Amino acid sequence: MTTTPFDSPLYRALFSDTDTARLFTDTAELRAMLLTWGALAIAQSKHGLIPQTAAHAIQKAAMEVQVDPAALTSATARDGDPIPALAEAFRTEMKAPEHAAYLHFGATSQDIIDTALSLRLRQVLGLIGTRLTAITTTLGTLAKSHANTPIAGRTSGQITAPTSFGALVASWGAPLLDLHQDIRGLPEKTLLVSLSGTTGSLAALHPHGPAIRADLAKGLGLHDPKTSWHSNRSSRARLSGWLTQITVQLGKIGADIAQMTSSSQQEISLTASPSHCAATLPQNQNPVHPMLLQTLASHTTGLNATMQQACVHTGQHDAAAWMTEWLTLPQICCAAGRALAVADTLTAQITANTARMAANIDDGSGLIFAKT
Repeated sequence: MTTTPFDSPLYRALFSDTDTARLFTDTAELRAMLLTWGALAIAQSKHGLIPQTAAHAIQKAAMEVQVDPAALTSATARDGDPIPALAEAFRTEMKAPEHAAYLHFGATSQDIIDTALSLRLRQVLGLIGTRLTAITTTLGTLAKSHANTPIAGRTSGQITAPTSFGALVASWGAPLLDLHQDIRGLPEKTLLVSLSGTTGSLAALHPHGPAIRADLAKGLGLHDPKTSWHSNRSSRARLSGWLTQITVQLGKIGADIAQMTSSSQQEISLTASPSHCAATLPQNQNPVHPMLLQTLASHTTGLNATMQQACVHTGQHDAAAWMTEWLTLPQICCAAGRALAVADTLTAQITANTARMAANIDDGSGLIFAKT
């Protein structure tokens, strides 16, 4: 098994999501960094900090230059981030030293890396929003069709007073609807450009720093935080918590479905849902997707705890806390993307076994109707 199953040729189809994972490849990261440099140069040229000819040359090269991530491996290990080596490679590939000299002017590595990540997170949010719409629509249809289908309620695994299957499905969808509402305000709070300089003062860009940052945000279609956030990681923590809540709520759906399809309940069945036979018990059909949703939820909550701890940044820049985000946030994004895709497919396959639901309400003793 590889270090992370998300990148494993053997396991990635199970745990990861292709559409989300492609945003976290080395190639996608370097491309986003180059685009950030191009937009930064244009913003700086508007305020006379660098020549317009140099700015346009940098922007053009940012669209065209190809850099092999593997060529930066040793230098990244030495420097702690890929920006110095990428800048050197970019300047070489530009073949225009008179223009390349203005690359990265007034910025620091964290500015470029954080802004480049925001560019990719914008696409993540778009993908997640589309999938949230899909799963809530699927659940809404299922809830409506079974609004009057009686089913036994369960408390701590024990049968309790009856409810309806539609009400249960609606309870799955309600928190997802709330999370979908939250997405409206997330871009302004989380999809931020970073332009602060080494200590957050923007001294090298004085007095045009704030205006350049605003133009950079506009040029990239991101938001201007109007301040330095090198050591204020609340935007990243906010996004991590939101994504984790999505995966956790889908994990609850997976847990309920696993219970309801069990041999002891058999209240629902899954049309064409993947299952596997236990190697030593071929008569056992274990539903793969409900268990996967629970697994992704469990894994993501641990990663989110690490992301929240990474908010403790010392001084104006804390590389240790910053690098911790690199190890966790991409997996959180991929887990949420995968969980949403799986949950939508899974819930669309649900068939209610109404006869079994009715039978489970009353075993003949009538005790389910007894008041405590």
